[in-house]
Amino acid sequence: MLTVTTVHPDSIAAELGLQEGTQLLTVNGRELEDFLDWEFLTAEEQILLHVRQPGGEEIEYDIERPLGEPIGVSLEPARIRRCANRCDFCFVDGLPDGLRDVLYIRDDDYRLSFRYGNFATLTNLKPRDTERIIEYRLSPLYVSVHATDPVVRRYLLRNPTAPDILPQLRHFADHGIEFHTQIVMSPGVNDGPVLRQTLDELYAFGPAILGCSVVPVGLTEYSKHHLVREPTADECRAAIGLIEERSATARERGKHWAYGADELYLRAGVELPPAEIYDDFDQVENGVGSVRWLQRRIAAEASGLGQWAGQRIGVVTGTAMGQLMPMVLEPLRVATGAEFELIALENPLFGASVTTAGLLPGQAFADALRSRGDLDLVLLPGESVNDDGLFIDSMSLAALRAEVPAEVRLSKDFADALGLTAAA
Repeated sequence: MLTVTTVHPDSIAAELGLQEGTQLLTVNGRELEDFLDWEFLTAEEQILLHVRQPGGEEIEYDIERPLGEPIGVSLEPARIRRCANRCDFCFVDGLPDGLRDVLYIRDDDYRLSFRYGNFATLTNLKPRDTERIIEYRLSPLYVSVHATDPVVRRYLLRNPTAPDILPQLRHFADHGIEFHTQIVMSPGVNDGPVLRQTLDELYAFGPAILGCSVVPVGLTEYSKHHLVREPTADECRAAIGLIEERSATARERGKHWAYGADELYLRAGVELPPAEIYDDFDQVENGVGSVRWLQRRIAAEASGLGQWAGQRIGVVTGTAMGQLMPMVLEPLRVATGAEFELIALENPLFGASVTTAGLLPGQAFADALRSRGDLDLVLLPGESVNDDGLFIDSMSLAALRAEVPAEVRLSKDFADALGLTAAA
């Protein structure tokens, strides 16, 4: 059963008389569990919808509409599938007290893996979940493998019941499911020979595994430092060597397949590889190829960015991208004619070791920008704000804008913000 939260005007749902609070019971006689059922079962041109109105009246609607026309309702959020693991490097365990309750939820949800590209370990799947993945062809999925050796993987996940990942993936692959995979590299555990084995076995699995990224473990000052540490520069360089070996072999399949996160190269002190090694940038949201992707986006949109000539634009980011951003801002300066100032902030909430721009609190932005009336425009990382317009410390974007004397825009690729009308 699903509950309607919004009925969109001029929609099929509005014509039927569905209301906020209407309970959607079945489609074609099948019970509705979550948004996946709703989206897949209502994809036909003709459906039989059974509902319970807020007053208790149950009605069946025989609906026929053009294929692709939405019913016109928004649904209550799905209950998030909780994580069954206790990884030493778990981000939730690295949070300070006092943040929003939702941030402390350990999610490991295959539905969010399909919908949003969130990485899941697949360790909490029930038989019904496996059936749904296959029936609805939820592909590709984004899977945190970490290690193909079952013993090492269970140790990393702190989950003695975690299934052997390769047979699990094989069952799905035999039904047409494909995967993007990642390895969060914990030094002394799944680097070195274990990393080589994992890359080799994932590649040997076959084309159902579309690629594999290696991301260095990242910790906050609240993480379990007595159990896990961040890799050294030498360890990161060794990992890059293994990635490049596998990538060279993978070209027999017409792609590079193995990728290192930008952070891995930064920690290693090694120059980022060229854009072509990232293939289709399938894991850019995972910090894999972010700089090269930004450069490509700027080059593609350069002709539409010239209205900023002579403007002073502040670009605020974390300390990781702060070291890499000059490679992005120089072509952006040429494309726009604007003057860019890079403002790289340390993270006062999680500690200086957390360098990701998306985890910067609103208060850090406010402290850095409230006196910057000399700027015409300020660009903030789009991933630092959630769908409700809140930073991780619950400051709202509206509240930040009220404190900053310059115009503030969110941006994921610069072209999204700079393609808009220039500031007055």
